[in-house]
Amino acid sequence: MDRRHFLKQSTLASSLFFVPSFVKAFENLSASSLGYKRLVVIQLSGGNDGLNTIIPFRNDDYYRYRPKIAISKPDIIKATDELGFHASLLPLKKLYDKGHVTIINNVGYPNPNRSHFRATDIWQTASDANQYLQTGWIGRYLDTYGNEPYNAIEIDDSLSLALKGETTNGIAAKNPQVLFKTSQDPYFKNVLKYYQDEHLSEHNLGYLYKTMIAAESSATYIFEKHKTATSKQTYPNNAFSNQLKTTAGLISSGIETKVFYSSLGGFDTHANQLNSQSRLLEIYAEGIDVFVEDLKQQGTFNDTLIVTFSEFGRRVKQNAANGTDHGAASNLFIIGNQLKTPGFYNDLASLSDLDDNGDLKYTIDFRSVYATVLDKWLAVEDQTILNSSFPKLKFL
Repeated sequence: MDRRHFLKQSTLASSLFFVPSFVKAFENLSASSLGYKRLVVIQLSGGNDGLNTIIPFRNDDYYRYRPKIAISKPDIIKATDELGFHASLLPLKKLYDKGHVTIINNVGYPNPNRSHFRATDIWQTASDANQYLQTGWIGRYLDTYGNEPYNAIEIDDSLSLALKGETTNGIAAKNPQVLFKTSQDPYFKNVLKYYQDEHLSEHNLGYLYKTMIAAESSATYIFEKHKTATSKQTYPNNAFSNQLKTTAGLISSGIETKVFYSSLGGFDTHANQLNSQSRLLEIYAEGIDVFVEDLKQQGTFNDTLIVTFSEFGRRVKQNAANGTDHGAASNLFIIGNQLKTPGFYNDLASLSDLDDNGDLKYTIDFRSVYATVLDKWLAVEDQTILNSSFPKLKFL
C-alpha cells in the first residue's frame, strides 16, 4: 500500500494518530512570526429551515404556504420592516444590534442536491453539483499553505471531508486532555519502541510510526497550550457549547491554529418542526453568545470570524406532518467585529417565484462566501484552493 493510499483509507485518519507532521514544527516557532486571524466554521447539520430562522413576517405567501408552522408575528423579533429573528435567536439578535452579524440570504448553488450526504459533500468540498472531489476546501487550504504554520482542528471525534487534503489533513480533537492521555497510553508508547527497526521505511509501516510519533508530539503541544487558557464565562451544559468552549480555550491559548470546525445536528425537521427547531436555535444562539463574550474578554474577538451554514434549507411549503422537506437555498450567518456590511447583506428571494421543486432560488453561490473569506480574511489565493474564480462579496 503506498503512502497516499494509506492516508486516504486508514481509519487512523480521523483519530489521534492522524496529525499533520507540520504541527510539530509549531513547537519551534515564535508566535511573532505567525498571523493571528482565525476562522471558526459551524455547520447546522440536517438542513436548517431558513424561513423559520429569519422570518419574512410581512409576506403573505409565507403564512399561506405554512398555515400550521409559520411563526406568528408577536413571536418574532423584528430586525427590519420585512424580516425578523426567531424568538430563540434573541442572543444573536443582540449581537446583530451591536454590528457583529451579517446575514446573507439565498445562499446555494446551481442544480442543488437535496441529499444530506451529497449536499454536505458539496459544501465541504466546494464542488459543483455534478463534481465529486475527494478533498475539502479547508484541506486544500492546508495542502497549498502547508509549508507555513497553519493548522485546522475539528472539535469532534472524527474528521469531516472539509478538512481532508491531498497531502495534508486537519485533526479531529474533541477534548485536548483526552487526546493527550490517549497519546500517553502504555500500548501506544510500547509500539513506538519498534520504530528503529532497520526494515521500516517510508514505503511500509515506517510511515505509520513516523505519523504516530508526530501525533504524540502534537498531542502534547495542543494539551500544553490548551491548559494555559482561562475563562470566566459559564457555558450552557450541552455538547455544542462544549465544542465552543474548547475552541475558545484553544484560541485564547495562543495556539497557531487557523481554522476550527464545529457542528450542531438535528435540523432534519420533517415532522413537528416548531418545537425541535426552536430548541436547536436556542442551543446555537446561547452558545454563540457566551463564545463571543469569551473571545471578547480574552481579547481575541477582533481576530476571529465565525461562519455558520447548513447544507440546504427547507421546502417553502409545509408538509402534512407539520414539518418541512429538504429544500435548497437558505441563509448564512457571518459573525465578527470587522464586518463591512453588518445587518442584512441582501434581500430575501421571492416566495412567489420558486424553482420547480418549490424552493427558494439561490442568488449567491456559497463558494463566493468561501472565496471572500479566503481572500479577505485568511489572505490566501482563493482561486487556487477553490479550483475556480468566484465573485467576492463585500461583507469583509
